[in-house]
Amino acid sequence: MTKLASSVQSGESAQAETQVPANPGGAALSRRRARAVAEWAREKSGQGLIFAALLALVLFFSILLPTQFPTPFNVRSMGITASVIALLAIGETFVIIGGGIDLSVGSVLVFSGVVSAKAMAALGPEPALATLIVVGGATAVVTGAGWGLVNGVFVVKTRIPDLIVTLGTTGIALGLAQVVTGGVDISVPLGLTRDLGNGNSFLGIPWLVLIALVVAGLMQVILSATRFGIHTFAVGSNREAGRRVGVKVDAHRIKLYAISGSLAGLGGFLSLALYSNTTMAAHSTDNLVAIAAVIIGGTSLFGGMGTVLGSLAGVLVPVVLQDGFVIMGLPPFWQPVAIGLVLIGAVYLDGRRRASR
Repeated sequence: MTKLASSVQSGESAQAETQVPANPGGAALSRRRARAVAEWAREKSGQGLIFAALLALVLFFSILLPTQFPTPFNVRSMGITASVIALLAIGETFVIIGGGIDLSVGSVLVFSGVVSAKAMAALGPEPALATLIVVGGATAVVTGAGWGLVNGVFVVKTRIPDLIVTLGTTGIALGLAQVVTGGVDISVPLGLTRDLGNGNSFLGIPWLVLIALVVAGLMQVILSATRFGIHTFAVGSNREAGRRVGVKVDAHRIKLYAISGSLAGLGGFLSLALYSNTTMAAHSTDNLVAIAAVIIGGTSLFGGMGTVLGSLAGVLVPVVLQDGFVIMGLPPFWQPVAIGLVLIGAVYLDGRRRASR
């Protein structure tokens, strides 16, 4: 009897164990969490590779050119050179994460600079620096925001692809800038270049670099720690899903283009301060350089993924390459070749990463 009772009890226990229902919801949640962790790890590893590549370039040129490359003067020059493109890249980062693209940032920079130069010229001879910054800077930013709104409204309301819309406004903005100036560059008061473009802040950091860093920090916080940033990723990942959870997708996309235009306008003002005139012919490839920097920095060309800090690293890669090539005496024509190869590689890796999701 004891053996029989024992076998019955063991059988009941085994049957009870086999009848415990599984938790399919918990298993599915675990799988989703695992995929999310894996995707986060892949994104962070990609960004780490960009910063590692930038560090490797800096170390390579520092070892190869120890008396020329890592000098304070050269580092300062590279920082100032990168500051204007960095503003374009930051705005482009928001647009691309949101699932769009803006080819007009270079022409918007030029047009905003022209309008800003006209506004500062109307202030009379030798106005105060603060007046130049307020009037010139505000005019450039508002002008750039206007172009951004035009891009956004046309893309959203007409359903014309953003590639076509912004390609069209690229020509319109540059053409209007040349019409306004008669094709002749406009100079700005020398005080703007002396005190802002080539001046240092109270921290010893060039003003242009400090402005770009402050803007980058602010926009990174907005992107990663605010509802606006969450909506930006949602719009870029899946617009229909965004609509279902209450995101005003069309309005948000227009705001993204307005941000891009505003930062292009600010870049136009800083370009005036740096070069002391509108330099209309010098920005024909700024849009491509900014887009390349964003993609190299780890932002997905297909939307829904990216960081401002990664884009900053992407901006510095071509700047470091160009500076190193110049110091080495290599023809500057090799720089776009190197950037093109890096860009193709970055897009290829982005596609592989998306395919593995």
